[in-house]
Amino acid sequence: MIGRRQRVALALTALLAAAASCQNHARQNSAGAGLPAPPAARGFTLVASGEILPHASVTDRARFDAGGSGYDFRPMLSAAEPAASHADLALCHLGGVYGADGDHGGPVPGAPPQLAQGLTAAGYDGCSTASEHALDDGAPGIRRTLEAMDRAGLQHAGTARTDAEAGSVTLLRAGLARVAHLAYTYATAGPGLPPGQPWAVNLIDEQRIVSDARAARLAGADVVVVSLHWGTAWQDAPDAAQVALADRLTASRTNGRPDVDLILGTHAHVPQAYEKVNGTWVVYGLGDQIAGEMYNDRGVRDSRGNESTLARFTFAPPTRPGGRWRVTRAEFVPQMYDLDAGRVVDVDRAIARGADLHGVRDRIRDVVLSRGAAGDGLVTGR
Repeated sequence: MIGRRQRVALALTALLAAAASCQNHARQNSAGAGLPAPPAARGFTLVASGEILPHASVTDRARFDAGGSGYDFRPMLSAAEPAASHADLALCHLGGVYGADGDHGGPVPGAPPQLAQGLTAAGYDGCSTASEHALDDGAPGIRRTLEAMDRAGLQHAGTARTDAEAGSVTLLRAGLARVAHLAYTYATAGPGLPPGQPWAVNLIDEQRIVSDARAARLAGADVVVVSLHWGTAWQDAPDAAQVALADRLTASRTNGRPDVDLILGTHAHVPQAYEKVNGTWVVYGLGDQIAGEMYNDRGVRDSRGNESTLARFTFAPPTRPGGRWRVTRAEFVPQMYDLDAGRVVDVDRAIARGADLHGVRDRIRDVVLSRGAAGDGLVTGR
């Protein structure tokens, strides 16, 4: 019997030659079970959370939670576990790279590889890895990061170790649907892409994104999710470039069917609006799910940098062959990272237990609904 969260990666370079068979023959996973085309029998839920920034205080807390030996990120993520583990598919965003096994040092500080294990334990299935920090330690940082994710069973999209890996699309099982996860960033910091490795990090390019989305569909994807590391840091409202790109991507269609089914944004460090654009949900910015003390563009400590939302979308199968999987319910869950406790906090649950977080909740809600999402059915999740 096929598990509900199997994943595959299919080489895009072979798509045109293999398109006829991709619907029924996906590459086998490590357990040896194939991934046949699923019947459109029931829907699925997808959750996505904001950026994870492996600051020193974050990793120090994970070391404390491990008793001083190793790192344990499970307590830190415990409040996210109910939503992630009960969803058919849960996605996160890694805003950095992993250090060497056993530490988070190396040439450039990074997250201990145990973070990947903590994310898997919390119920996450995959992460986007394309960000401006993806090359903080060059190609070795990408390799360590993806190897650690592979060991933890955590899928990834947006960076690659080889040309062949870059030319592949990650397909993940969500209930009975197959979901393609694509990821891109506006730029990378440092000296740029490694010499001879222009494929190491996916950069935002409208034509490339549309082409990849169409190729993923040929590979058998029922739903195409695009993670974009974009926008202006510390700006509550999406900038003009975000709005324009979201409009063009959601307007792109093949045979009348949208090429992109959902857009998930990161980078701004603050929650941004949700909006339905051309019939497709766009989350301009999920915010930072985990981060140390954050200082805004004026160098001032800014608590918004520790606020985020967890997005949850319920998809229903098509009503006709070849039709679109439709979002029938859209929800957001306000979250924050408690710097003192070193824990992700479900804001509404904390308020129900007596915490005075009404201002945090209201600020997040006002931003999320600022572009009319409530009128399109977006509600606060529980």
